[in-house]
Amino acid sequence: MDETSMAAALELKHLRCLVAIMDTGSFTDAAHELGVSQAAVSRTLAGLEGLLGVRLLHRTSRSVAPTATGVQTLARARILLAGADELVREAATGRTRLHIGHAWSAFGRHTTEFQRRWHEQHPDTELRLIRHNTPTGGLAEGLCDLAVIRAPVDLRPWSHARIGHEARYVALASDDPWARRRGIRLAEIPGRTLAIDRRTGTTALDLWPEEDRPEVEYTHDIDDWLAAIATGRCIGLTPQATAAQYRRDGIVYRPLRDAEPIPVHLIWRAHTTHPATHTAIALAAGLYREYDGAPRV
Repeated sequence: MDETSMAAALELKHLRCLVAIMDTGSFTDAAHELGVSQAAVSRTLAGLEGLLGVRLLHRTSRSVAPTATGVQTLARARILLAGADELVREAATGRTRLHIGHAWSAFGRHTTEFQRRWHEQHPDTELRLIRHNTPTGGLAEGLCDLAVIRAPVDLRPWSHARIGHEARYVALASDDPWARRRGIRLAEIPGRTLAIDRRTGTTALDLWPEEDRPEVEYTHDIDDWLAAIATGRCIGLTPQATAAQYRRDGIVYRPLRDAEPIPVHLIWRAHTTHPATHTAIALAAGLYREYDGAPRV
């Protein structure tokens, strides 16, 4: 049997049987918990071992213990069963959990207030913020219902709404000579080495003429980016949200005086729109409007 056929033949009852045996410690007690006969428990476990082609339990007349493969299978079984139970619960009660993904910072300085107001105004819909270092903040990977996007990604495959704008800041080592200044101009950057996250960053070299662009050091994620800047070998350009959510010893943020602000979007799948999508958009956009004056750090 190939892997596809094996997965199709695998049933939740196989996994529940394995978990019940291990949690109760015996086939007899597992049968009682599952409401079936001991013979049915034995047949179900044998069916699972036959499907996987491995032995999962060491059985004697007095004890049951997992094999090395059984330990791994048991852990995965618990995760799969928890997911299945959650799916059933949500289907029975409505969509009760909203996942919002983001690559670096969620709603920046508005994040805490967004969470607070959401919990006050929508207590029946649990909110979870997920950081995932991909261009769509986990949406393309199926990890969230909505995603906050600042990077210049192609929005055409997604439904989207602009919720606000954020000013750009320069991230510097705290002992950098520029750290004593109140602001920095775009034309000064080409004299420095610029840290850029090529996957999820918001900075592109087309901010400068082709003949006058800074040297670049590419990084892999926010932590890598911050580390490169803290050493003093690089500086970074970033939205105000990063300055608000990633304060670090050894790093300061100064306004970039003459660059266009960065648009902030929420994106989602048109064919599987979460019922709370437009409520989240309205709340986020309202928070950005409240702070539409001079950016604060």
